[in-house]
Amino acid sequence: MERTPALKPLLLLDLDGVVRRFPPMPAELAARAFEPSLLHRAVTGEISDEQWRQAVGPDFAADPGEVIPEALALVRTARRQCFVALLSNATTRLEADLALLGLDAEFDAVFNSSRLGLAKPDPAIYRRVLDELGHPTAVFCDDTAENAAAATAAGLDGVHVPDTAALRTALAVRELIPPTVLLVLPDRDEAEELATELLEAGWGPCAVHRDMLAGEDDAEDVDWVVELTTAPDGLPASAHHAELDELAERHDGFTSDS
Repeated sequence: MERTPALKPLLLLDLDGVVRRFPPMPAELAARAFEPSLLHRAVTGEISDEQWRQAVGPDFAADPGEVIPEALALVRTARRQCFVALLSNATTRLEADLALLGLDAEFDAVFNSSRLGLAKPDPAIYRRVLDELGHPTAVFCDDTAENAAAATAAGLDGVHVPDTAALRTALAVRELIPPTVLLVLPDRDEAEELATELLEAGWGPCAVHRDMLAGEDDAEDVDWVVELTTAPDGLPASAHHAELDELAERHDGFTSDS
């Protein structure tokens, strides 16, 4: 896999809890599987994934988890202007899991702690990744606060992102995803009325555009687009995508990135 970030900003993402999730695990099983010393051996490659599972017990089946669709959409959007790499505390099964989930082509580079022999929050792992990619720093997003803080201490912009909404905000305020969100509505009058309401509430620029459907000759077969770039709190409109999704649905419309 190519590991040349060129001149693009570097975005490093954790996998589990950020792009992938697992169903809840029974407490007793979790206690055995994530016992600190055993887990450290597994995620630094001292033992293989198979050996880890054998040590936990026969009820610890391999599970690739599932992709968080909203987070994957953010990864794809960020890759338009960033070099996006995965930095995961993982076992030797990571690469196979990524292939099973269809994620193996969704990142520009993958750094697996068990292949590096280092694991977060060891500051050496962040420096190792930066050195390999030739970047002095990066934005790093992790759902574990300790890992994000360690990245900051190592000279990165570490961000704690406990959920996808936090990830979206982190990327939006750092201009790693476009700031503009388009509200696409079927009715002109409704679009103009909504634009006026949003402008009065502090959104901007609230410009209304006519958007003819591709391949249609009928001038009446159009959508009406309300352009939003800045939210009332000063953040990019894209940091409030979930809120705008709900607003668009209430008006029989939908949202689109610029």
